[in-house]
Amino acid sequence: MVFAKWKEVLIWCVCAFGILFSLPNILPQSFLKALPSWMPNQKVSLGLDLRGGAHLLLEVDLESVKTDHLNQILDSARTVLRQESIPYASNFPKAAARGADKAEFDLKDTSKVGKARSVLSSIDPDIKVDIVGTHVTMTPMEQSVQKRNLAAVDRSIEIVRRRVDETGTREANIQRQGDDRILLQIPGLQDPAHVKELLGRTAKMTFRLVDESAPEVTERKNAIPPAGSVYMECAESGKFIAVKKQSFVGGETLTDAGLGYDEYNRPEVTFKFNKLGAKKVAEITRKNLNKRFAIVLDNEIISAPVIQSPITGGSGRITGDFTTEKARDLGLLLRAGALPAPLHVIEEKTVGPDLGADSVRSGVAATLISGLFVLVFMYLWYSSFGMIANIAVVTNIILLMAGLSCLQATLTLPGIAGITLTVGTAVDANVLINERIKEHLRKGEKWVKALESGYDLAMGSIIDTNLNTIIGMICLYQFGTGPVKGFAVTTILGTVISFFTSTTLTRYIISTLMRLKYAVSIPM
Repeated sequence: MVFAKWKEVLIWCVCAFGILFSLPNILPQSFLKALPSWMPNQKVSLGLDLRGGAHLLLEVDLESVKTDHLNQILDSARTVLRQESIPYASNFPKAAARGADKAEFDLKDTSKVGKARSVLSSIDPDIKVDIVGTHVTMTPMEQSVQKRNLAAVDRSIEIVRRRVDETGTREANIQRQGDDRILLQIPGLQDPAHVKELLGRTAKMTFRLVDESAPEVTERKNAIPPAGSVYMECAESGKFIAVKKQSFVGGETLTDAGLGYDEYNRPEVTFKFNKLGAKKVAEITRKNLNKRFAIVLDNEIISAPVIQSPITGGSGRITGDFTTEKARDLGLLLRAGALPAPLHVIEEKTVGPDLGADSVRSGVAATLISGLFVLVFMYLWYSSFGMIANIAVVTNIILLMAGLSCLQATLTLPGIAGITLTVGTAVDANVLINERIKEHLRKGEKWVKALESGYDLAMGSIIDTNLNTIIGMICLYQFGTGPVKGFAVTTILGTVISFFTSTTLTRYIISTLMRLKYAVSIPM
């Protein structure tokens, strides 16, 4: 029952921390704004079911990922065959068909089959090359397909997070569901149309040279572009312009993009390349003076300016009929990066703030009522020692709210259930301790000895119980989804805190009362 000074100071600091960091959750916003900047003002973030907001279930178009990869295989095959002077048939596919799982084409010369097999196999070790007669089949291996799909979904989740964050929403819940779906929950957002628009664009920007040998056309249907070029619509003129299929620099070399204004104060998008991108742009523009190049965004030409002088500064701008919001959104998309595949909204729900407020009231009421029953029971059963346990329960809730505030955890309705459960289980350890103390008092031991024995002998059971609870909650967090994870977080945090309050705080309070020669006269 003796506490070193440093332990006493640590206990007081922990309790002060709990009070300081939990207060912002009950103080009015006007009062928080008046506090000094060094004072904590983080609040517990309310989840979608408590605050209301938008719920979107997105599906990553993995079929598009596969098709893009097959097109890359065809482009690489065409390039290496040309380099090695291996002729291929005139019906060489321009693009892979959607839904295909392999790239196919024909060679012209059977005498070149062995050489073709060798050079095609060197493109990628994860591609199986089969040649029957002059018919070539290049099939990606299943393991590499799965790895590519996994990477596409992971990349999509990261891009979605960055795009949503840059709109000013910092409390979004974004997580994978299944093999190809992403769950997006944005508390407080009642109109998800703007976010859907941002997420629906791939925002893939490339820079390509304009094919000057092909005329501009008003309709693409009957226009045949030269080999190695493709017609794309130009947003500036509404016509179709032939551009090289091969881009000389891509959006992945951008380091920054954002809203800017030209000399007439009109909105524009400014962008800046990294060293590699700046070097490529400078080299290409130096070799192609007085020719045009196209800035292509999502297969649409945004602008096709003439290269009047080499672009050596590593930066540029996109002008057009932009509003401030459109220019800002485009800069955001380019800055966040391109999605590896289109996203499709397959489920959309909006939770109203009134429903969320009802959930908060119900959850708080359940927690208060359960807590009140626990406090009354402990006092009636254990008298003054029950009051000490009650102090530990109240402190447990204060520290739990402080911990959730510091972690900026999102509190959901299952999370409130976890807090309510914590209130009930927080006294378990004190029940074990108090029963042990009673046993030793019945044996005729003195108060100090009984108290020491009660805490020491109960410690093993308390550790086992809490450890089992934490292990179970870790499994829930690892394998569960959003609301289940919220329940696991609050339960784990509450269990750790209750271990401190029940075994250390109550012991310190009793020790202090004993030193004041007050606790000795307390009946059990």
